[in-house]
Amino acid sequence: MELVPLRKEFAAQMHAGGPDQAEVMKLTGTHATFEPADYEAYIERTLNDPDRYTRAITEDGRFLGEVVLTVNPHNRSAGLRIFLQDGFGKGYGTAALKHVLDHAFGERNLHRVELEVYEFNDRAIHVYRKLGFREEGRRRDALLWDGQFYDSIVMSILSTDNI
Repeated sequence: MELVPLRKEFAAQMHAGGPDQAEVMKLTGTHATFEPADYEAYIERTLNDPDRYTRAITEDGRFLGEVVLTVNPHNRSAGLRIFLQDGFGKGYGTAALKHVLDHAFGERNLHRVELEVYEFNDRAIHVYRKLGFREEGRRRDALLWDGQFYDSIVMSILSTDNI
C-alpha cells in the first residue's frame, strides 16, 4: 500500500467505485451520485487548497480510497475523513490514518483532529478508538438511510493525548 497525492488520473477509478459500492455509500452517508467530471473538479479543488491535505490510498497504482485533513490553521485543528472503496480488512485504513495523524501533529503542528462516524460503522469506530480517538458526543438521527435514522458519533484526538 502507498499513500500518494491525489491525481487527476484517479478520477475514473473513483467513479467506477469498488466491489462494495453500496456499503461504502452507506458508511459515508452519500446519497448523491457523481460523474467523472465531478471527481475531476474535486481533485482540482483539492490540489489547489493549501488547507487541505489529501492522500490517495493505492496498491500497485490502483486507487483504493482516500484520507483527507481539512485544516483550520487559526484554531490548529482539522476535520478528518477517510474512505476505502476496496481493500477492507487489510490495515490500509489504519496505516493511512496513522500517516495523516503524524502529518497533522508533527508537520502541521495541529492540536486537534476530529471526525464523525455513523453508529453502525463498528469497524471504523474500533480503529479510531485503537488510534486514540475519544467519543465527544452524538448528533442524534443525523443520517436517514433506507427509512431509518442513525446517529453520528463525534470523535477527536488531541496532540496532548497519550497515544
